Amino acid sequence: MKGSCLKGIGVFLLLAFLVLSSNFNASEARRGKHWRSRRNNAPSSSLAKKKGKGKSGTGGHNHHNGGGGHGSTKPTPKPSPSPSPTPTPTPTPTPTPTPTPTPTPTPTPTPNPSPSPSPLPGKGYPPSQHSVVYNVIDFGANGDGIKDDTKSFQGAWAAACKVEASTVWVPSGYKFLVGPISFSGPYCQPNIVFQLDGTIIAPTSSKAWGSGLLQWLEFTKLRGITIQGSGTIEGRGSVWWTNSEWDDEPISVELDGKMPSIKPTALRFYGSYNVTVTGITIQNSPQCHLKFDNCEAVKVFNMTVNSPGDSLNTDGIHLQNSRSVSIHHVGLACGDDCVSIQTGCSDVKIHNIHCGPGHGISIGGLGRDNTKACVSNITVQDIDIHSTMTGVRIKTWQGGSGSVQGVKFSNIRMYEVQTPIVIDQFYCDRSTCKNQTSAVALSTISYESIIGTYTVKPVHLACSDVIPCSDISLTEVELKPIQEKYHMYEPYCWQVFGELYTPTIPPIFCLQAGKPTSKRIQSDHDTC
Repeated sequence: MKGSCLKGIGVFLLLAFLVLSSNFNASEARRGKHWRSRRNNAPSSSLAKKKGKGKSGTGGHNHHNGGGGHGSTKPTPKPSPSPSPTPTPTPTPTPTPTPTPTPTPTPTPTPNPSPSPSPLPGKGYPPSQHSVVYNVIDFGANGDGIKDDTKSFQGAWAAACKVEASTVWVPSGYKFLVGPISFSGPYCQPNIVFQLDGTIIAPTSSKAWGSGLLQWLEFTKLRGITIQGSGTIEGRGSVWWTNSEWDDEPISVELDGKMPSIKPTALRFYGSYNVTVTGITIQNSPQCHLKFDNCEAVKVFNMTVNSPGDSLNTDGIHLQNSRSVSIHHVGLACGDDCVSIQTGCSDVKIHNIHCGPGHGISIGGLGRDNTKACVSNITVQDIDIHSTMTGVRIKTWQGGSGSVQGVKFSNIRMYEVQTPIVIDQFYCDRSTCKNQTSAVALSTISYESIIGTYTVKPVHLACSDVIPCSDISLTEVELKPIQEKYHMYEPYCWQVFGELYTPTIPPIFCLQAGKPTSKRIQSDHDTC
């Protein structure tokens, strides 16, 4: 009986357990269905974080890895935008691309396949780091002073001509034999630099010059051309000069024939704008050393001209038909005018010049062969002149026309100059010249603070009989003889009208006050 009761109790407990277990599973099933539904519709922010990291730390790659970090074979669907605020993400690093060979930087293209430029020079005036440099050595120049390098210079120029602000480099440590050559525009790009650090020497063979040329090195029709450097242009002019006793062994060579009677200018600029010459030395030119013809905006400074005092017609700097010219801090030693200012020049300023030996600083000769000459607005100041034939001079030929006006000479120091102040309207470079009635008119010319010593005559002012000089003024002129009363001449004046603002040494009594009373009236042909 007792055993039957215990069996009945066991069966009852078993049934009760089964009933409770059945209700629990049904409840869990309902909960699981709700969880899955929420998971499929909108992931929680915590799940979104885990899904975003993945293996590589970048969310963008997990969507292409076949299930990300869960190992599922099903592709993970693209999640919809979460309605909940997205936390501020950590900055995503840039994916590392597949390594590829680094391309070599493409050099700046040149307009033609010319040799690569050499490194920039270490002295002188090095070309700009932004400039394309064409070294004449790279174009085949030998630089031994014997072989002709003219074609190499032509090649370097042809390449540079096509590139704006490029540089032709003539390196130091070489001597380049270069024949007559023209570095020409007008189709060259602007602002080319000719970097002269070596030496350019002229040929001494008569064959190189033919029947005669007017220039050796010529730059024509350029916009923005600069010649700079620490180098030298050596003209070897002794083979041209007659009756020269000067002998320099390096340039004393055996000639293969007579040199032509026409002597070339060493360096000439023609028809160019914004021209600069600085740093270089020009020496022993056959004739004029540096010439500017029909140029505008010219600057010459910190350079040297050097030739013997007895080298004929070797002007230092020659200006003709040029405007807006500045020449300063230049040393000029030559056998003719240190600076020569010819017709067509205006707005010229010359200062801080050392002149001598030579013929001084001159305006003219003007009006040769009955031509018209016009010169205006010339300033010459702060000049040292020594051992020259004249100091400051204006010279015109009889028979000319036109005018010279607005000229100022000031603060000029003379040392052993034959005749420091000269106006000569009867200029003649021959034994005799024909007397003529017309002349270039001279007016508004001032001399201020002209001091120093002379060896022949202090002042020589000889003006035209027909058109006297007018508005000539002298202030603080003190000129003393190098040897008192020994072969000296008194000041000379002829047909000069103007004013002495201060007493002069020596006294100048021959200057006429007021205006000239000439009856001649200038025609339109005379007026500039």
